[in-house]
This record gives sequence, C-alpha cells and structure tokens, in this order.
Amino acid sequence: VQLQASGGGLVQAGGSLRFSCAASGRTFSSYALGWFRQAPGQEREVVAGISTRSYTYHAEAVKGRFTISRDNAKNTVYLQMNSLKPEDTAVYYCAAKLGPYATTRSFDYNSWGQGTLVTVSS
Repeated sequence: VQLQASGGGLVQAGGSLRFSCAASGRTFSSYALGWFRQAPGQEREVVAGISTRSYTYHAEAVKGRFTISRDNAKNTVYLQMNSLKPEDTAVYYCAAKLGPYATTRSFDYNSWGQGTLVTVSS
C-alpha cells in the first residue's frame, strides 16, 4: 500500500490541526495503521495506532489531545490534534503494516507516507 499524507503546518500553542493519510490499493482494511513523529535530534516515536477493527492506542504524551481514526471506505487514516503544545513540533509520518494489530515499533511498519512538518509556536 502507498500512503500520501496531507495536513500539517504552523499553528499557535493551543490550536488544532488534522492530518489525513490516503492509501492506494484495495486491501486498506487489512492494514493496521500508525502515526509517528520525529523531532530534530530525536528518535522517531509512536504517536498513535489503530487496528483493523479500529481499536486505538495513543501515546501518553498525546493522550486526551490527539485522536486517531480510520475510514476504510475512503482508504484514509486521520490524526486529529487538539491543544497543541510547542513540544509537539516534529515531522509526522503515517505508516501501515499488514495485519490486524497496530504496534508501537516503527520497524514493524513496511509502508510509510512522506513526512509532514508541524510547528507549534508558543
């Protein structure tokens, strides 16, 4: 599956952004999906994941502020980001892995969208 992300940009602290990541192919529903981010000088970290049955995981740093969701009819996964903080500044990536369960490990995912920069100003 090929992924194409959109969204991101510059936002003030406390603001909101929404990412979309559209997938090609007809087997989207067979993929677990994740959002990761990488800040300058830091390792890539998981933000959220969603299983094929839409069970979700959110990292502690974003829990209660970010929400991952998927629409299999549109072959799209979303990340709604509210109450953004300067520490959320990073390049964000969507990712897909064949199989039902989302994981927190980036190396489990074999398809990646292009990175999209989010900058949160204080």
